[in-house]
Amino acid sequence: MVQPGSIAEEAGVEAGDFLMAINNKSIKDVFDYRYYQASEELLLEIEKSHGEIWEIEIDKDENEELGLEFEDSLIDGAKSCTNKCIFCFIDQLPKGMRETVYFKDDDSRLSFLTGNYVTLTNIKKDELKRIIHYRMSPINVSVHTTNPDLRRFMLGNRFAGDVLDKIRMLTDNGIEVNCQIVLCRNINDSEELDRTIADLSAQAPGIGSISIVPVGISRHRENLFDLVPFDKDSSFKVIEQVHRWQARLLKEKGTRLVYLSDEFYINAQVELPRFKDYEGFPQIENGVGMVAVLKKEVMDTLRHIKGGTLSEKRHISIATGRLVKKIILQLVEEIKSKFHGLEVEVYDIENNFFGPHVTVSGLLTGQDIAAQLTGRLLGQELLISRSMLRAGEEVLLDDYTVRQLEGELGVKIRIVDSGGENFVNALIGK
Repeated sequence: MVQPGSIAEEAGVEAGDFLMAINNKSIKDVFDYRYYQASEELLLEIEKSHGEIWEIEIDKDENEELGLEFEDSLIDGAKSCTNKCIFCFIDQLPKGMRETVYFKDDDSRLSFLTGNYVTLTNIKKDELKRIIHYRMSPINVSVHTTNPDLRRFMLGNRFAGDVLDKIRMLTDNGIEVNCQIVLCRNINDSEELDRTIADLSAQAPGIGSISIVPVGISRHRENLFDLVPFDKDSSFKVIEQVHRWQARLLKEKGTRLVYLSDEFYINAQVELPRFKDYEGFPQIENGVGMVAVLKKEVMDTLRHIKGGTLSEKRHISIATGRLVKKIILQLVEEIKSKFHGLEVEVYDIENNFFGPHVTVSGLLTGQDIAAQLTGRLLGQELLISRSMLRAGEEVLLDDYTVRQLEGELGVKIRIVDSGGENFVNALIGK
């Protein structure tokens, strides 16, 4: 589309036209477009929808937007993954879901634009130079291990062994890299994890942070590599190992640098780190520190809000993943202690769709919620997290709509956006 009132609209550019070049430079993707359109003097080469070629001269302020929006946000489409990772969650999806959930992206541009993680296995030296040229920083890289042979095995790709060299090229040229390790029990943990942390931390401060998350294991693993989930004891060993590294790195580099996802602490049944221990939450989207942030936001909200008895008694319910039920119960009690007349039922939903090892709220499905809450005491409203829904829509992973779920359960559903203030307001009906 062409934004109304924009420079492009005034110049006669229309939806359906094809942008061929700017200042005689062909446009490969959105980064070319953004770079070249920033100039004050532009020559656009446009192919009209009927095939005619137009050359349009434009004078504008530097960095003033032309007002073009492309059919594909990257212009040339996302790069797909060429790996065969032994732990890939998409390979563990059941058949029959919507087609888009099976697409595996591995595109460094999406890493910069949306925070996706990339493996760098399908990127050549010229493309690394392009990242540096356009200052695509930070980049999130799925490392998993710095042992070349082990990484080739884990990613199922004979070109996967040079990740350290590629990261070094980026960090040496001022690109910040955040690293992810999907930890697989008895494969890249223990001594291999020590090696990986040592190799990556040696490149700090170019390496901005390292996150470690446990491998996700669904029930749909027919003919896939045999993986063992982390239990209480193995999670605790990982915590001890990483905490030793944090103490060492804090002393040597002034930062903990490496962080564990909340799931390890909850599985081990130990207290999560303090809010300040996460040092700005560099990888919160990866589940690192989300509980600490939620707790602080809830308590901050309660400190600044007037309590008392609700004008109308309120009886509601919450559907959540099994991983965080205990935390949700604790927060509910804090809220109830300040607001009288509030009754809350908290239901943890077992994930029968993906299997019992998948316990996060964001992977719950409508069919599991419907099956397990039918006939239960739900009150005036059922609260569900926005994280359960497809972005921008009221549709769950299995294509259940919120309206469909309301109809089956006979209760109004309230979608709760992330954040402690939103959680408090949802409970008290604000």
